[in-house]
Amino acid sequence: MQNFKLTPEQVAGYHKDGYAIVRGFIGAEEIRKLQDIAFTDGTMRKHAFDLNDQTGKKTKLTLWYAPGNDAYGLLTKSNRMVDAANELMEGESAVCHFHSKLMQKEPKVGGAWEWHQDYGYWYKNEFLFPDQMISVMIAITDAYKENGCLQVIKGSHKMGRIEHGFSGEQVGASEHYVQLVLKTKELVYVELKAGDALFFHPNLLHRSESNLSDKPRWSLISVYNRSENVPYNEPSESSTKPLTAVPDEALLEWEALDISEGANFLEKENDQALK
Repeated sequence: MQNFKLTPEQVAGYHKDGYAIVRGFIGAEEIRKLQDIAFTDGTMRKHAFDLNDQTGKKTKLTLWYAPGNDAYGLLTKSNRMVDAANELMEGESAVCHFHSKLMQKEPKVGGAWEWHQDYGYWYKNEFLFPDQMISVMIAITDAYKENGCLQVIKGSHKMGRIEHGFSGEQVGASEHYVQLVLKTKELVYVELKAGDALFFHPNLLHRSESNLSDKPRWSLISVYNRSENVPYNEPSESSTKPLTAVPDEALLEWEALDISEGANFLEKENDQALK
């Protein structure tokens, strides 16, 4: 989707509901390229780690801080991603890349994610202004109820940050407050086709069920931050390093490099971004 621009309705929906869906954000040929890498790349698999849910089912993820000129880095740095993030985040300073993660929910065994806000984690990194951050999820495979698509509580970002604590190996939101907000706000299953994008606010409450289907549910989530939103407890410097955007066509037309150790992968024992 070259020369992409969010519609006024999508921008208004993001601020009102805490999220916006863009159908067909990534083209079919681009998705095939990303799927080939996701399913076969040895470096991605080497750095994947498991997080257990309350039942012991496992969700795999690979997280990195430095987007390079591999296919995933070219997508993260693309004009369509950076410009859309810039339009939706508050503030005027440069757009930076905090981290990206490849979420890998395997058929039959992929675990659930508990209700949480991403800022429930990032508050501990001492980012002070959640409105100057945003997550962009790209569906690498189709996501639907049966394979554990994302669920969101519409408008819950306006609650602000709520209390979080451990649930299995994950950090989850206070169940009491989740049940309170569900009395008045709508729970939405975000069903996506491969190539669709979801832009969502750091305080939006979201979760996903286990993958009980025979199809995988994989997604890329890239997180952006304003350079002025300095974290005071975050060892990676990526979140305040301005991004240099690349053309949207780079993903298909440039010679993409293999993803390398220079991407600065997170190892599980250092998973501050998830606690």
